Amino acid sequence: MRIVIISDTHGKHLELPILAGDVLIHCGDFCDGFRVDIDDLRRIDEWFGTLDFEKIIAVGGNHDFAAQANHSRNQTVLENAEYFVDEAIRYQGVNFYGSPWIPDLSGWAYFMPDDQRRIAWEKIPDNTDVLITHTPPLGILDKPRSGKSVGCAHLRARLDDLNNLKAHCFGHIHASYGSTTQGDRTYFNASAVNSNFEIENPPFVFEIE
Repeated sequence: MRIVIISDTHGKHLELPILAGDVLIHCGDFCDGFRVDIDDLRRIDEWFGTLDFEKIIAVGGNHDFAAQANHSRNQTVLENAEYFVDEAIRYQGVNFYGSPWIPDLSGWAYFMPDDQRRIAWEKIPDNTDVLITHTPPLGILDKPRSGKSVGCAHLRARLDDLNNLKAHCFGHIHASYGSTTQGDRTYFNASAVNSNFEIENPPFVFEIE
């Protein structure tokens, strides 16, 4: 299975190269938004509908106010992608799980206080193969230009119990775009934009049996 991973496109998805694979993962901040803008959702959803993937999975990020608003009203967020908020799916023998929660940014979309976030991460199934979040875990590809780690400590702790995990996909921290492999597990910060919100970084491709 060929998995293509992107994140933090911030309304500039049309500037990405042509994408091809079996599963596309978007790790959030697909909206340009500093406010609720339903047109942001329409534009990204239309784009998803033009892509040649068997399945598209997306989670929200802190800029995705419109997605959070629709989801909170039990309205469809995306027609052309599966939108995950603490949800799992098994597809072609691979277990995917997606969750949007972020630390530290009160007032932004999908902010969740510390104690609630710890409980939220406990919902991640033990058999997860591919984990999709917006925030990175603490200490892994999570440093902004200040150089201080800002990932989620509770998420990092939960990862220790996920023995089947092959890939953890996220974004959020533009300055830490990259990937790193630790044992049998690969972490991807797939932020497409740089710290100036300019499309700069290519998607990642991950092959999984």
